Amino acid sequence: MGDREFGNSGQREAFWPRSKARWNRWQNVTVFALIVINKAGGLVYNKTFHENGLKKISTNDLLVLAGTFHGVHAITARLNPIKPVAPAPGANGVINRAEPSSGLEVLETENFRMQCFNTMTGTKFLLFTDSTQVNVDLTIRRIYDLYSDFVMKNPFYSLEMPIRCDLFDRKLLSYIREINNR
Repeated sequence: MGDREFGNSGQREAFWPRSKARWNRWQNVTVFALIVINKAGGLVYNKTFHENGLKKISTNDLLVLAGTFHGVHAITARLNPIKPVAPAPGANGVINRAEPSSGLEVLETENFRMQCFNTMTGTKFLLFTDSTQVNVDLTIRRIYDLYSDFVMKNPFYSLEMPIRCDLFDRKLLSYIREINNR
């Protein structure tokens, strides 16, 4: 079964089962893919799970997706109709820092859900799941914990560069298999 093309641009559908007939086979699969975007909007990590049941997307399309999402996220973070209240002093008279506008957090379709977790450093984690998946925020936080433990604590990793860490890959794959086999 080939990929369905859209127009002449060669763009393809991504991250969901190829046909409704195959959908029943993938119903227990809940996590489809993970993309990590650095604070400049560059793609630093991508991993697709269950490749046999998902549409393929080229590396170039992933780069475009990362940059586009980064721009849309920045614009939606600025679309805040309510002015933030001045921060009140916290303990010991230190002023509490106001929460930044979050921007786009969830994009949901009938086939999949894309959830974004934006870290304090500006790194964004995009998790593509089944639209019926519950506790996606907990899943993405756990993935961030794995990132913190196995990427950020790796002395050979340079910030904002592509993630090449075998231990992170193994732990992530183990965690996603645990979720998808429930």
